Amino acid sequence: MELILIAIFILGYAAIAFEHPLKINKTAPALLIGALMWAIWALVDPHNIDHISSELNLELASIAQILFFLLGAMTIVELIDAHQGFKIITNRITTKNARKLLWIVSIITFFLSAVLDNLTTAIVMVSLLRKLVHDKEQRLFFAGMVVIAANAGGAWSPIGDVTTTMLWIGGQISSVNIMKTLFLPSLVCMIVPLIVVGFRLKGEVKRDAYDYTKAEKEEKVKGSLLILIMGIGALLFVPVFKTVTHLPPYLGMLFGLSVLWVVSELIHIDMSEEEKKPYSAIHAISKIDVPSVLFFLGILLGIASLQGTGVLAELAAWMDRTIGNQDLIALSIGLLSAVIDNVPIVAATIKMYPLADFPLDSKIWEFIAYAAGTGGSCLIIGSAAGVAVMGMEKIDFIWYLKKISWLALLGYIAGALVYMAIYPVFAVH
Repeated sequence: MELILIAIFILGYAAIAFEHPLKINKTAPALLIGALMWAIWALVDPHNIDHISSELNLELASIAQILFFLLGAMTIVELIDAHQGFKIITNRITTKNARKLLWIVSIITFFLSAVLDNLTTAIVMVSLLRKLVHDKEQRLFFAGMVVIAANAGGAWSPIGDVTTTMLWIGGQISSVNIMKTLFLPSLVCMIVPLIVVGFRLKGEVKRDAYDYTKAEKEEKVKGSLLILIMGIGALLFVPVFKTVTHLPPYLGMLFGLSVLWVVSELIHIDMSEEEKKPYSAIHAISKIDVPSVLFFLGILLGIASLQGTGVLAELAAWMDRTIGNQDLIALSIGLLSAVIDNVPIVAATIKMYPLADFPLDSKIWEFIAYAAGTGGSCLIIGSAAGVAVMGMEKIDFIWYLKKISWLALLGYIAGALVYMAIYPVFAVH
């Protein structure tokens, strides 16, 4: 049975990896393998159906926490965007100096990704680049750095990357410790390629005439600044909520969303239903990328079936026997996430290494958070941010491989070396 489940998972993953040639959205095979693997386990072992059903219910409860967290975060971000909150940031950048603009864009991306998430930040920043850099070839280098900076920025924050969030919600890492230990490695991961690219960019960026007065008028939606401040505040409040109440993070996210929802309704209370619709939380929810949420559901269900049948435990034992060194295992997982989506890799890793043996804030969890968060930058398809930028800018896989991948790898290794060097200073175990 184990071989059948592994075969289904590999075939499903191939369908996900070749989403564009097959012209089948990756969510479909993800949901298929998630449901099919549990069904086969139940059919092959009908005498243990009570145990299988109990395992499925437990796993679904755990997965639901991640999904509700994502849904809350996505809705908050959409509400900010609907009120033109992000334009308050982007419309203040006026420089045409290529090197200076690269640093500004990368640093904003790095810190914005830590507060929002790498996918949303990548989309916002590429939208910004289209206003600031009008030469296609020149803009591609900026877009490549946005991918690297967004993934690096998301890795050190409990709410900046789905994989870091998974580890945080799962109890593998704590919010304060992960920010403290991974901030410097993640920063180095961005700065090293940034310095290299900076030498190649000279002169000014090519930009058409841009009406900043008009742009600033567009940003003056009623409540724009308030929603931006409260939205980011709601996201930043989640780790505080978890620390104070000891309740799961998704509850803090939903609490923040509910407050923002009420405020957004009060801001536009004098409008008719039709007029305030574009600024409502209900409209924001309708714009959420639901297929991506269902993709996570399918993948995590598939991983859970491999855990329940003991496949992942055997894989962990094999990696320990063949690789042995935990630092090398973490580095390998990071590089593997450039080929395979980092969500299932981290989900599998969580199942492979039980908390009883590797408690909260163990080195392996911190290193995996860094590696899985930043390793995906080595290929354009290796992260959600990369895939989004690839679609928006029509970046060719081979172009990215030639021009950006080696820079991302350089930053990845540099950050990893920094983490290993500073770990003894911050070690809690």
